Amino acid sequence: MERKDFLRTLGAGAAFAITFPCLGGCSKDDENDGNIVDPPTNVDFTIDLSASEAAKLSDNGGFIRKNLVVIVRNLEGNFVAASQVCSHEQYDAVVFDSRNGGTFFCDVHGSRFGQDGTPLNTIPNSTPRALKVYNTELNGNLLRVFE
Repeated sequence: MERKDFLRTLGAGAAFAITFPCLGGCSKDDENDGNIVDPPTNVDFTIDLSASEAAKLSDNGGFIRKNLVVIVRNLEGNFVAASQVCSHEQYDAVVFDSRNGGTFFCDVHGSRFGQDGTPLNTIPNSTPRALKVYNTELNGNLLRVFE
């Protein structure tokens, strides 16, 4: 085999070796990708703010994730709750980013949402659909999150 043919063969093989796993990893239908889920429905639960599971909610900007919902104590000290499932491709990767006034952020594709669920960015992989936001009601140490 001539050097030119060898390099051409090597190039095609390397391209296949790199491209095939990437295409498989980027597929929404990948059976091994356990973080694609349906958004929560009929949300109605209570969090005891004095319990250890809610410790991060004692500080402004802190958040926890429970029942596929991100519960936040925003920078003003108010409680806000939104779907942990991004409206873009249903990854359960939404967290709260307390920088720049506080936004919801999808760790998978970079979609950002305001605290009212409004999409904030227009990057190619972001979504024009709003993030579902839930009602919150504080009664003593009990925080109710509901639709």
